[in-house]
Amino acid sequence: MPSELRESRHEIKISAPAETVYRMLAHVEDWPRLFPPNIYVDHVERGEREERIRIWATAGDTVKNWTSHRTLDPENLRIRFRQEVSMPPVAAMGGTWHIEALPSGDTLVRLDHDYRAVDDENLTRLDEVVDRNSRSELESLKATAESDGSTDALTCSFEDTVTIRGTARDVYDFIDRADLWTDRLPHVLAVRLEEPAPGLQTLEMDTLSKDGTSHTTKSYRVCLPHHRIAYKQVTLPALITLHTGRWTITPTEDGVTASSQHTFTVNTENIAKILGTDATVQNAIDYVRTALSTNSMATLGLAKAFAEERAGGDRP
Repeated sequence: MPSELRESRHEIKISAPAETVYRMLAHVEDWPRLFPPNIYVDHVERGEREERIRIWATAGDTVKNWTSHRTLDPENLRIRFRQEVSMPPVAAMGGTWHIEALPSGDTLVRLDHDYRAVDDENLTRLDEVVDRNSRSELESLKATAESDGSTDALTCSFEDTVTIRGTARDVYDFIDRADLWTDRLPHVLAVRLEEPAPGLQTLEMDTLSKDGTSHTTKSYRVCLPHHRIAYKQVTLPALITLHTGRWTITPTEDGVTASSQHTFTVNTENIAKILGTDATVQNAIDYVRTALSTNSMATLGLAKAFAEERAGGDRP
């Protein structure tokens, strides 16, 4: 039976305006950038003050997902949350973000939790997880809020889109079946794909760049048939510190549009080593964007050919 109820409080002082901190916590779409364990956050329902969200996040070597109800209170700078569907060892979890503007101009953030484990045996482990994750989240929030936009200057988001006269299912299947990419995509040298649970993939692959070099990446992918595959890289090329993205397939009157969206942050420590001593941050952004876009457009082009061939009557 579930364990006793536990309560915890963690807090941190941040040198940034309270309204800025509140907005960062309110905009859950950005959480994969804000909190390292977060892979993807999806809105199930969304109103002005109430919302239901699904969160996928790493927990050690595994990925957990859960659904939470959130109540937004921008006047009082407060966000309440309660898990509707929890994953073991969590039996129940809820809490509140309190954001308080201090006279000094700083912000005090308090993160409260109340929770139960699935049984007493797992309670100590859950205590440790809540403590570790709370401290990590607050430190990440502080670092980003205090960066004065410096991280934004190193970050680029863009999207490539193609129009396809085919079905969403066929386009989705082409992107979902990454285990076949070595046969389908010339820039993919090797693939190691695992699917520990339906809709969740771990994808590790070796890819070839235009300059002839190769690199290995590892991503967690959240697959939502037949309209979206979102991912976050956890093993990254040397020139970036962050890479998230999503494949989106949208029906149209004549078929579908398929898009590949990327957000990445440049690793300034490796610019000179990889691009030369005269290279700038903009050079690095352009280099990474070109590499990602080239591979994305190649994948979208082959997905287009695959889906249009099937739509033409060659479907097995």
